[in-house]
Amino acid sequence: MQKKKILIVDDEVAFTRNIKLNLEKTCKYEVYTENKGRRVITTLKDCKADLILLDVLMPDLDGGTVASRIKADPVFKNIPIVFLTATVSKRESGTKGTERGGLFFLAKPVTLDQLIDCIEHHLQPTHDEQNNTQPDNTPPASP
Repeated sequence: MQKKKILIVDDEVAFTRNIKLNLEKTCKYEVYTENKGRRVITTLKDCKADLILLDVLMPDLDGGTVASRIKADPVFKNIPIVFLTATVSKRESGTKGTERGGLFFLAKPVTLDQLIDCIEHHLQPTHDEQNNTQPDNTPPASP
C-alpha cells in the first residue's frame, strides 16, 4: 500500500516537526512541512500532497490566502485542505473538527488520534472514485 502524502503548513517549526514525526511513526504517511505560506505552491509541486493541513494565522501569508491560491491552481485545486487553528475552540469543532462555509477546521491543540481520524476522513475516496472503472476498449462482439 502506497503511503499518502501529507503537507503541513504552519509557521511554528516545532509544531510541524512534531506532527511530522508522529504521523510518520504510524508508517501510513509521507509527511512534508512548509513554514512559509508564500512557498506552499512550490512545495506542492515538489511533494504532490494528497492532503494539506494548513494553519490559519501565519505572519507572511494567512491560511485563507494560501488556500485561495491553492484552489485557484488547476493542478492543486482538488487537494483537500484542513485548517488547523487556535481560532476555533474545541467546543466549536468537537473532536473530529467542523465544517464552515465549505472549509474544514480542526482546533489546536490536537491529539494524534484526532489528527489521524481527520486525515483518514478526508482521504476516503469519493463515491465517484470508488465507482471509477477504466473504460473497456474491447470492440463490441459481432452479431
